[in-house]
Amino acid sequence: MNTKSPEAFRTISEVSKDLSLPQHVLRFWETKFIQIKPIKRGGGRRYYRPEDIELLKGIKYLLYNDGYTIRGVQKVIKENGAKKIISKPYQNNNFTLDKEEHKTSTNNEIKPQSVIAESKRKKLMNVLNDLVKLKKKLNQED
Repeated sequence: MNTKSPEAFRTISEVSKDLSLPQHVLRFWETKFIQIKPIKRGGGRRYYRPEDIELLKGIKYLLYNDGYTIRGVQKVIKENGAKKIISKPYQNNNFTLDKEEHKTSTNNEIKPQSVIAESKRKKLMNVLNDLVKLKKKLNQED
């Protein structure tokens, strides 16, 4: 079996397999994120550089793990730069922490994603309660 070096370019099928993403999603992301620029050779074949793959991993993490929208990821890249997205995926949730949480973390220690700040939890519960009340009102009007 022939294994490529870490610096080698990858085809779209290799990247698709490595990231567990369909090829059409990678092509779609190219249209939404100008920072993804695979080299295109004859016949339109795409070859992804290692930095393209790292950026794709960061984008995937923000979209699928942190719950960002495409527009949200575009905003993060615009505000922080693509190099920040390329950092280790577990560090990407720096963008989702409250400022107080970020200040209290020591040695760049990141809280697990499943931990929600108490202030955020209270706000979410208030929104949920408001939605439940609105649903009851709508049901009463029927």
